[in-house]
Amino acid sequence: MSFDYNFDAETHLSSPLTVSQITSLIRKDLEGKYPDVIIEGEVSNCKIAASGHLYFSLKDEDAVLQAVMFRRDLLTLAFVPKDGMRVWARGAISVYAQRGQYQLIARSMRQTGFGDILAMLEQRRRKFAEEGLFDESRKKKIPIFPTRIGVVTSPTGAAIRDIIRVLHRRNPKVSILILPTLVQGQEAAASIAARIQQANRWNLADVLIVGRGGGSIEDLLPFSEEVVIRAIAESHIPIISAVGHETDWALSDYVADLRAPTPSAAAEMACSDLDLIYKEFTHFENILGQSMKHALASARQRLSSSSPRILEDIILRKNIVASQRFDAAIENIRNCFQKRIEDLNHRLVIASSAIEIANPKAVMKRGFSVVKKNGTDIVRSSRTLAQGDFINIMFYEGEADADVRSIRNASDKRSQG
Repeated sequence: MSFDYNFDAETHLSSPLTVSQITSLIRKDLEGKYPDVIIEGEVSNCKIAASGHLYFSLKDEDAVLQAVMFRRDLLTLAFVPKDGMRVWARGAISVYAQRGQYQLIARSMRQTGFGDILAMLEQRRRKFAEEGLFDESRKKKIPIFPTRIGVVTSPTGAAIRDIIRVLHRRNPKVSILILPTLVQGQEAAASIAARIQQANRWNLADVLIVGRGGGSIEDLLPFSEEVVIRAIAESHIPIISAVGHETDWALSDYVADLRAPTPSAAAEMACSDLDLIYKEFTHFENILGQSMKHALASARQRLSSSSPRILEDIILRKNIVASQRFDAAIENIRNCFQKRIEDLNHRLVIASSAIEIANPKAVMKRGFSVVKKNGTDIVRSSRTLAQGDFINIMFYEGEADADVRSIRNASDKRSQG
């Protein structure tokens, strides 16, 4: 749409412009003047719509610029844009007429580092991790059947309505204690920590849900403040962190005993579903009843077809296998002992024979004698004797003394032969 706009400088009167006309003029002026710009800023309120387009804001210390990147350009990026990233975004300035705001149509984007907020959160995360506040060993178990659930959140936000709705649906008998607190702004962190400490001081609940609905990374900052982190860490009541939507996060997620992706999910984690439990009880009750009926019917059938004599035979048949194994074991033990005794007797006979053979008396009984010189030295060779020596001769029975009259050596016999 094109039109001419003339202003009468003398009368300061002109034909009025419609909103669409002035917006079109501004749009033409901006798009003509800034068709290709590179803007540096920190990504915030980053969301991908169902269409696949990325809607986000670029901000610095003093200003915020709305931006959009269409799906075809988003698919060319080598990274996934997230809140807190510092980027260079290249594109054209345009006007979104329906909202009357100017925005950047980003065609490309380059990551230049984390933003100040993410850098600060990362520094805090490392500090708390080094202190051991995120260790799994510190995590407390969430009770299966709590009687009272405390909710630390804004009393007017959508999160509390979702939590109450889910808790009433899953367990109408559980008590819900709302601990109202600020969830955004400079005073929110102290308010959240005070409510957690109050619940612990008076033991107000069996489990606490601490969180809020979704928001930008700045909106969620109170749940990453040190006073909140330490209050959660010191709590003796188990705590479920439920901050934002599934893609949102805060440091409370790390220190809490359980992290829920949404407040509604936290309510589901906080208590069991009574309807489901009742159904399971009924199911198992039916199974147990059917099993008992089947067992009783089977027993009655077996008893009705069995006389006392048959029952006795059944018991005997069940015991006969054990009795046979016992008898076989006794017989096996007896045979082993018998074989062992026979083996020992045989070894005794052999040992007795060996002793008998080695007995000098047995040798002497066959006609051999022992000759001693000087009463103690046994003579083994005639070379040790001299004519006139006195010798003692021991027989199998008795002894005799003699004088050596002559000596013949073995070599003399060989020469004579």
